[in-house]
Amino acid sequence: MSDIDDKTRTELEAAAFRRLVEHLRGRTDVQNIDLMNLAGFCRNCLSNWYQEAAKDRGIEIDKMAAREIVYGMPYTEWQAKYQKEASPEQQKAFAESIKAHQH
Repeated sequence: MSDIDDKTRTELEAAAFRRLVEHLRGRTDVQNIDLMNLAGFCRNCLSNWYQEAAKDRGIEIDKMAAREIVYGMPYTEWQAKYQKEASPEQQKAFAESIKAHQH
């Protein structure tokens, strides 16, 4: 893999990012809390990382604009259409995950 130049590597990473975002847009049945509990990140994390990457390059993107890039629609619209109330089990797993990863 070392024979891939930086430009090509960046293009491949960008393509993988776009595919991940498209996949998450299509999986509206998967709640952010489930992603957090299983993988330790969610759509909001991804949008935060996008926003941080832009800032590192001198580009200001506000939180809601970054979320719209990831969600494919305004965040409030996604919440109204797809977000469900977290169950007590999901909330407990989330709290335990946060506690386990605090140092």
